[in-house]
Amino acid sequence: MILRSTALALVLALAASPALAQVSPAPTPPATPAPAEPRETIEGTLSQDRAVIAVPAFATPAVTTVAGLRTDSLGRQIAEVIAADLERSGLYAPLGPGSLRAISMAEVTAPRFADWQARDAENVVHGFVRTNSTGGLIVGCYLYDTDLGSELVRQGFEIQPSDWRRAAHKCADAIYSRLSGEAPFFDSRVAYIAESGPKGNRIKRLAIMDSDGGNHRFITNGQALAISPRFSPDYKKIVYVSYLNDRVRVFIYDVAAGTQKLVTESRNATFAPRWSPDGTQILYSMATGGNTDIYRISANGGTPVRLTNNPGIDVGGSFSPDGKKIVFESDRSGGQQIYTMNIDGSNQQRISFGGGRYATPEWSPRGDLIAFTKMSGDFRIGVMTPSGGGERLLTNDWQDEAPTWSPNGRVLQFFRTTRGATGKSSLWQVDLTGVNMRRLQTPQDGSDPSWGPVLP
Repeated sequence: MILRSTALALVLALAASPALAQVSPAPTPPATPAPAEPRETIEGTLSQDRAVIAVPAFATPAVTTVAGLRTDSLGRQIAEVIAADLERSGLYAPLGPGSLRAISMAEVTAPRFADWQARDAENVVHGFVRTNSTGGLIVGCYLYDTDLGSELVRQGFEIQPSDWRRAAHKCADAIYSRLSGEAPFFDSRVAYIAESGPKGNRIKRLAIMDSDGGNHRFITNGQALAISPRFSPDYKKIVYVSYLNDRVRVFIYDVAAGTQKLVTESRNATFAPRWSPDGTQILYSMATGGNTDIYRISANGGTPVRLTNNPGIDVGGSFSPDGKKIVFESDRSGGQQIYTMNIDGSNQQRISFGGGRYATPEWSPRGDLIAFTKMSGDFRIGVMTPSGGGERLLTNDWQDEAPTWSPNGRVLQFFRTTRGATGKSSLWQVDLTGVNMRRLQTPQDGSDPSWGPVLP
């Protein structure tokens, strides 16, 4: 899958089309546009009056069909994905193509700003879709400030038709980053466990999808129980645990090749594999003789190194972004708490001291926070600093657990289980304000999410 994004590609696309010969020259974008000041600090409370962004359907110079896709239909769908992404961020109130007039090709680079000011839109997104000579698509994306009448973002993408959603996510990422000053996160994927069947006998399959639930596909067939998936730092692989009969195996699945290799196997309970930041090592937990400890092993397999050796249960393990430390949970103090240690297992220190129990810690990709599940009556998602300070709970439901970070460290995904014998589970997202909460739709029940990095 190749998606090329350059301003040059967009300029060449405009110049190459005879149908665009009458279009006014596009204004030259700044060489290094500085991010705008964020409208809200992420730690603050989101305003009810979110910034309005108009996202009309992308124009097309001529309606053509490629790979069964019409360029006019794609123009609308791309705008819908962009608007949905921006709405999901919690910072913006986009007006999508369903409530806006269509724009012409001439307006792509010469917007009618008065029209959008009349809709109270602070910004407007324009773009186009057209086919190229090789059976692919070219997508152009612009962001404008309606009050100043100035261009803020310009991007061009040459893509295969099947990658049109990625072009939409990349455009939304560029808009989000320019307006908020934050790193992008829309063009990313989620691995999770799709669940079906009765609560006491669940079928658990490994599945992957885009960050908004699009392009969903199942990876395993459900014959073996799959748990604890995690994307590799380069996005090419997923590590997970497979239970079949009395064998427990840690596999690495190659996403592009559709193949997998065995890392380690045992007859003992094994769980929670996690990648090192450089993708060369994997942490996992294993129970032997009534004791559960954390091990580190090469991603190529080999002899594992035992990192903890305490009576009780040491579980989890998540590397800090610099690869120097590991955060994990342990009940060595009498109840589940969060600890940190060096990557060789030395300097083990407890960092959680609030009431209740703590589990499933995961280090933010920014390095500034650790997310966790807090169990004090209900299960809730929270964050704290790596030293244990500044604890904040972000959710308040019956059973929320297993947080995983967005690539920019500003949103958490987790799974929520309902009460009762049926115990349905589903995937949810919340940002660091704790205000922007939403469910992520999946074909089946979902648990154990893993949010991967931004795609290259």
